[in-house]
Amino acid sequence: MDNQIGVLKIRVKRGLNLAVRDSKASDPYVVVKTAKQRLKTRFIKKDCNPEWDEELDLPIDDPDLPIKLKVYDHDTFTLDDKMGYAEIDIKPLLEALKTTGENHVPNGTVLTKIKPTRTNFLAEESHIMWENDKVVQEMCLRLRMVERGLVELQVSWIDDPGASSS
Repeated sequence: MDNQIGVLKIRVKRGLNLAVRDSKASDPYVVVKTAKQRLKTRFIKKDCNPEWDEELDLPIDDPDLPIKLKVYDHDTFTLDDKMGYAEIDIKPLLEALKTTGENHVPNGTVLTKIKPTRTNFLAEESHIMWENDKVVQEMCLRLRMVERGLVELQVSWIDDPGASSS
């Protein structure tokens, strides 16, 4: 990555109340992508409330571009079915990083709260916190273009591109 400014560490925790795409359930997985990179979780068989608990390291070139998240139902003999999409806006996380700088704050300190709006994909208030010597953001994203579904994530930032462990 030529102009990489850092790495976004995305922990895809779980899906909640995802849409049914097979007879009684779905085999969901998550794809996270930028203009240059595409990463995905494993699929979980027959579960509309999957627990992925997977970390994906996504190199970032331009923090102004949204990170796209799509959920699919894995199918063996046909194209995978779409189960909704969301976007991750990392600008609030990067702003919180600037405000903490070298100041060490107590573990668990909430630095910023972001409320859900019509323009973001948040299903509930998101907290950006200082946790274990880094800035992390917990978020629950509401999937769009689907009848229902949420995805819970935790994101954090790695300044040094060489620190990526994918």
